[in-house]
Amino acid sequence: MNMASKLKRLAVLGSTGSIGRQALEVVRALPGRFRVVGLAAGKNLDLLTRQVEEFRPRFASYTAEGKAPTGCELITLEEMASHPDVDIAVIATAGTAGLGAVLAAAAAGKTIALANKESLVAAGGLVTAAAKKGGARILPVDSEHSAIFQCLLGEKQPPCRIILTASGGPFRDFPPEQMAAVAVAQALAHPSWRMGKKVTVDSATLMNKGLEVIEARWLFDMSIDDVTVLVHPQSIVHSMVEFADGSVKAQLSRPDMRLPIQYALTFPDRSFNASLPRLDWSDFKDLTFEPPDVERFPCLGLAIGAGRAGGTVPAVLCAADETAVELFLAGRIGFVDIPRLVERTLEKHSGVSDPSLDDILAAADWARRAVQELAGGGGK
Repeated sequence: MNMASKLKRLAVLGSTGSIGRQALEVVRALPGRFRVVGLAAGKNLDLLTRQVEEFRPRFASYTAEGKAPTGCELITLEEMASHPDVDIAVIATAGTAGLGAVLAAAAAGKTIALANKESLVAAGGLVTAAAKKGGARILPVDSEHSAIFQCLLGEKQPPCRIILTASGGPFRDFPPEQMAAVAVAQALAHPSWRMGKKVTVDSATLMNKGLEVIEARWLFDMSIDDVTVLVHPQSIVHSMVEFADGSVKAQLSRPDMRLPIQYALTFPDRSFNASLPRLDWSDFKDLTFEPPDVERFPCLGLAIGAGRAGGTVPAVLCAADETAVELFLAGRIGFVDIPRLVERTLEKHSGVSDPSLDDILAAADWARRAVQELAGGGGK
């Protein structure tokens, strides 16, 4: 077999975002392993153009206004994710915009390297059903879900409990009065991870961890109540699984998103990558764990409650949070207004228990408008 036939053909949706850029770093670090056939971006047309010049993909997609990158065919996200020339669809678009592409890739039986939380949170039942029907495989890119996936390999029995770890974000020890004065720059200064703005703010509110609880429910067919969260400031243990006999397995590594990205791209193989950091046990003395403070970080409880409610409620949670974070980043609301707006939007929502895709999209659109209306009074 020649080398060309061994190449995995990738489409990277969200190629100019944090996860997309790091996925392309992995491609550069492992020459001869991948062929980038599609790149999709939002508004960062300059970076997309440079990426197209470097990787020479067959397809491109973008939403910005401007001159299109040359030398490639412009197609939609759904067409790219499901194209016959794509082996692995890396879906790293932000927000609910990636849902259509995830469903298209699932229906086409693709391997999906999934970094788009909102797809599983808002429409986990639809996505998993489409993947089962289409013969697709979802490989998680989140460090926590990648850790769980790795811990479950080779096990014949399901775990009795999943334990997601959280760094606690930059405000883990902030008193309530200090939280009210948090500035955007502070919220974007994550102590452990290199991520996009939206995910970084979600990590600071612990919404990110709540969304991951709902994701784990769908990825690993677990009850919401069998997924727990522990704060682990060192960010070395990326998650754990507990089995019926009381045994616990954990996956450990330095906090670097390229590692779970690479594992999703090379699975089932593990490949040496000189650029990935190694654990040096002399660098730290303690690995500590503590329960999260849901009173100071109400987004975690809101997310878990939405996951229990099901139906269209998680879609409303996602869209409301997405809009509230945008308002915070724009300086229109304060940090503590994010959970207030999300909670008030959830309270106003009349859920649909067994939603179609149209129901989910309509609920998300309603939630965005509801947050904007509520924010007219400052989110108070």
